Amino acid sequence: MGNDNFNDRLNWLRAGVLGANDGIVSTAGIVVGVAGATAHESTLLLAGLSGLLAGSLSMAAGEYVSVSTQRDTERAFLATERRELEDEPEAELDELTEAYVDKGLSRKVARQVAIELTARDPLAAHAAMEAGVDPYGLAKPWEAALASFVAFTVGALLPLLAIVLPPPSVRVWITVVSVVIGLVICGWTSARLGDAPPGRAVLRNVLGGLIAMAITYAAGSLIGA
Repeated sequence: MGNDNFNDRLNWLRAGVLGANDGIVSTAGIVVGVAGATAHESTLLLAGLSGLLAGSLSMAAGEYVSVSTQRDTERAFLATERRELEDEPEAELDELTEAYVDKGLSRKVARQVAIELTARDPLAAHAAMEAGVDPYGLAKPWEAALASFVAFTVGALLPLLAIVLPPPSVRVWITVVSVVIGLVICGWTSARLGDAPPGRAVLRNVLGGLIAMAITYAAGSLIGA
């Protein structure tokens, strides 16, 4: 259970980093593109805030729908499992035994493990082995939606503040530098959380952000001209 809780926290942290990364890139693309067309601070602020709200709400809604679907699937599976445990307890015990045999235990030990786990909490034992589902830790859509909203907003604030606070002559360059730093941090963190080499992840992250800003700035400049 402790390891499951740790993995859950790790997944939440990884999702938060990715949400912040999305906020940085999408909002940077918007404000840099608008900066290519106009130097009006109010226009930049309006565009950035609009992108921040639209992106964060979209992320929250998408996460809510996705996690709600996952929770519905988990509930349906658990309902089926409860019914099977009530109607065919011996068959379910045999199924759990075979699962542990497939894991490498001898049949005698597997049978004993299955009996003891079933006696303690049959639903939890079968759900965890068959589908990796924790009956007491189902997915939480509202928490997921709020986490996505907050993560995206935090990320989006970086390019938004970087584009509106500095003087017009340097605001684009300060935004680019700020975004690169933010993307380096996000790329490095996500790689470390996934036990992957950080160098390549950081490079991909930064290049993607730079390309996005370059394209939107060029488009904004053409429209402004």
